[in-house]
Parts: sequence; structure tokens; C-alpha cells
Amino acid sequence: MPKAHKPRLGSMQFWPRKRTKHSLVRVRSWAKQNQVKLLGFIGYKAGMTHLMVIDNHPKSLTKGKEIVVPTTIIECPPMYVAGVSFYKKTLLGLNKSISILAEKLPKEMAKKVQLPKKTIKKIEEVKEFDDLRLLVASNPKSTGVGTKKPKLLEIALGGSNEDKLTYAKENLGKEVKISDVFESGKQVDVHAKTKGKGFQGTVKRYGVPIKQHKGEKTKRGIGNLGAWTPKRVDFRVPQPGKMGYHLRTEYNKHIIKIGNDGKEVTPKSGIQKYGVVTNDYLLLKGSVAGARKMPVLLTEAIRANKKFTKEAPEVASIHL
Repeated sequence: MPKAHKPRLGSMQFWPRKRTKHSLVRVRSWAKQNQVKLLGFIGYKAGMTHLMVIDNHPKSLTKGKEIVVPTTIIECPPMYVAGVSFYKKTLLGLNKSISILAEKLPKEMAKKVQLPKKTIKKIEEVKEFDDLRLLVASNPKSTGVGTKKPKLLEIALGGSNEDKLTYAKENLGKEVKISDVFESGKQVDVHAKTKGKGFQGTVKRYGVPIKQHKGEKTKRGIGNLGAWTPKRVDFRVPQPGKMGYHLRTEYNKHIIKIGNDGKEVTPKSGIQKYGVVTNDYLLLKGSVAGARKMPVLLTEAIRANKKFTKEAPEVASIHL
């Protein structure tokens, strides 16, 4: 008799299945970049639409013809550079040595952290460091999200340490736009929180098959909790629990267009469950994890696909 093969239920790639603790996302590693610029940007998911674009893939059967492409609209208000964090290398990795804040900080930051009355040190006083990152604050009050509390995040910079320091001096206390970080045709990684589903059973959470009508136990549940020995329930056994609101990363999403006129992507009635796009926006090919109005972090592609077309396709029309 042939050996029966049955794949396990529920991916072990994401474990444990817990809600994310972080209000935005956590980025553990940044892509290496020679150009001096921010390696990430905070945006807000507005919704989805579809475009008619001119196919520019060289080996495509529809090259030069109009094709339909599903896209996600991400509103990208300018971020405020609120501070600079300096790091030194230790035996345990990079360790933050000092943080310097800008002289003028947006008052909305007080909703997030306690603002100091005056800056303790100036950026010119720092002499030795191994790395630095910029502390940026998003600007949700200018969007249709409905909140004023900004998201704070340290974002890495590309280039050498001397170039990073020069960039930090020039941009501390200023705003950075999405066009200063990304351009059309680039690949980005999207870090986002998935939709929260609440407490769910094993059928919805792991895809456990529903038992037949002759089953003696519950229909929407597992038959047993595993072997008698060892006398414990193994962590691989599907059990009910909280589902969704996980941190997920999608790699190599293609930027089709970066625009500065929100009317191009906003219908007369506004985007459903979002409102009107009033800031710079970004059109990403495909879907993005999470619900509308949720913040997403766009970063430089850490493992870019070399076969991607480097030029963005020409947009013929946007469906409103």
C-alpha cells in the first residue's frame, strides 16, 4: 500500500500566531544603498482601484497593448524629521549612544511621547559614531485617517557615515516627501499589519476539515489533542485563538506611479471608507496587507528581483 502523504494544516512559517505588539511595524534589517537618502517611508492605505496601462514587459505577448492592472492607493503625506539617533558597535551589535531632537517639534508628537523643553546637545557636538538613523514622524492629520497622533519610527539612511551626517544636518527639523525617497518603476518591500479577525476556531484559523454528519464529537473542531505521551498538548496541534493583526512583509512590490494631485485617484464621492486623497500618493501594483486607514511602511527592496522592468508602465487611464 502506498504511503499516504498529507501536508500539515496551518503554515509553520509564521509562528507563534500572535497579535503584533507594535503600533506600526518593526524592521530588523535594512537594504544597503550607496545613494544618500532615507530607506523607508510611512504611508496610509486608502484603498484599491485598477489601471489601464501600456504593457512594457519585453517578452510579454501583450507588449505595447493596454492591460488591466490592480493597484493599491497609498497616501503619503510628508514626514517630519524629528531627530537623529547615533549608534556605536558593541559585542552585541549596534547600541544607541545618543539621540538629538530638532529644536522645533510638531505639537502632535506630545500625544505620543513627552517632549523635552529644550535640546540637550547639538548634532555638531557628536564626533564618533558607527551608524545613524533619522527619527521621523508621520502626518496623519492631513489625511482622511481621522487621527492626529503621528507614527514615530527610526529609519536608516544609505551612503557613507560622512554623507549620512551631512544629510542629517541638512534635513533635521524639515519635511521629507515621498518623491525624495522613491521613484516610479522601483521595487519596494511593504511592511504592514493584517486585518484583525478576533477569536476564531480551528476551521477558519487553520483550515481543519469539517467532520462528517456521523461524527460523535463537535463538527467544527479537531478529533483529538494528540498522543497520550508525552503528557502535554504539542504546539503543532491546531487550536482556537486570536487570528489576524499580524506583522507581514511583502517583497518586491512594483511602484507604477507617484503623483501629487489626489484628484486623479479620488472619485467625486471620495474613496469608500477612507475619504479624499489630498497629499502625494503612490500606486502599487497588487494588493497590500491590512485594512483601510492603516499605516504601512515602504522600504527599499532588500532582495530585489533583477528580472523586473526598471521603467514603470505608461498609465493610460485610472478607474474612478
